[in-house]
Amino acid sequence: MRNDYYQRSYDLHRKSAGKICVNLKVEVNNSDDLSLVYTPGVARPCQAIHENPQEAWNLTIKGNTVAVITDGSAVLGLGNIGPLAAMPVMEGKSALFKKFANIDAFPICLDTQDTEELIKTIRHLAPTFGGINLEDIAAPRCFEIERRLQDLGIPVFHDDQHGTAIAVLAAMINASRLSSKAMQDLKVVICGAGAAGTAIARLLAGIDYPDGTFPAVKDIILCDSKGAVSDSRKDLSDEKRELLEFTNLNHAQGSLQDVLKGADVFIGVSKGNLLNQDDIRSMADSPWIFAMANPTPEIMPEDAYDAGAGIVATGRSDLPNQINNALVFPGIFRGALDAGATCITPKMKLAAAQALADSVVDLSRDKIIPHVLDPHVCAVVAKAVVDSVEPVSPECLVN
Repeated sequence: MRNDYYQRSYDLHRKSAGKICVNLKVEVNNSDDLSLVYTPGVARPCQAIHENPQEAWNLTIKGNTVAVITDGSAVLGLGNIGPLAAMPVMEGKSALFKKFANIDAFPICLDTQDTEELIKTIRHLAPTFGGINLEDIAAPRCFEIERRLQDLGIPVFHDDQHGTAIAVLAAMINASRLSSKAMQDLKVVICGAGAAGTAIARLLAGIDYPDGTFPAVKDIILCDSKGAVSDSRKDLSDEKRELLEFTNLNHAQGSLQDVLKGADVFIGVSKGNLLNQDDIRSMADSPWIFAMANPTPEIMPEDAYDAGAGIVATGRSDLPNQINNALVFPGIFRGALDAGATCITPKMKLAAAQALADSVVDLSRDKIIPHVLDPHVCAVVAKAVVDSVEPVSPECLVN
């Protein structure tokens, strides 16, 4: 079936020459129409925007347009395939923006992987758009790029980080509701210390919620390809060393299998077939397994359940409990655009996760997260985001 999807997708793209296009909102059928949409009439809206830049949100596409920007350095499971080869993914993301949120999104694939060039180029592009969705940019550059663009005055959101983290948190909230395990009492092991793993750790640890309103997970261990990210290692990057401020506080060492013993939750954003049934058996009773590697999970659900897992989720659409950032980014941007937000704040992320969790009806082991195609999800998330928007937040002024 996997190969069938590959070929059918290739045929679809060849037949349609891509997935998106530009359509007119107004008629251009005669000289009068032409005089309104172009010269001489167009001079008046130009003057209005020059006098008051906020009018751009009312008189142009800006208020409902998002740029989906990549450098092609970390595309799906394909790696650094470059900007041109990344175009089908960016078109796909743009199609989902339109389908779920009625947002006009446009793929922009930049032919540079230099951090400074990317930041400079995005700044130059920003006037056209109401929001920037960063996509498939490799860690650790993605962290700096997103952080330094928070002063643009429009939301800048790295979906691979925060969209994934929000979906994971929503699934965790509902898994907790189904069990006797409270979030703050969990031992969580995250396999994958890149963009998604880092964002998941930050969100679960409540690192951005100093007021204590969030029931933060206190025991989180991140693993990379060399095992636990711990203070005993001498090979850690500065970014990974910073993670030790709120993860692995008990100084665990060793392989993924070593630190997984006794854990309540496994979250995989790494690669397939990393776990076997003995690994699941070594965990706490009825552990939660979020095996999100694509297309092959770290362990298949049937194997995890046979070994005693209590709840299993993956990143695949053909299996129950698909944890996918498509549940998040349409609603996040719809809400941000509707509210005129200048950035995506931690409060908005938490509100989105809670709304996503609350939207599940008939909660069960096989339904801890809504289906990606649920038509109500975007509106629910968008409303929660609108309701959580505050006046200009300090997070928006970071550069």
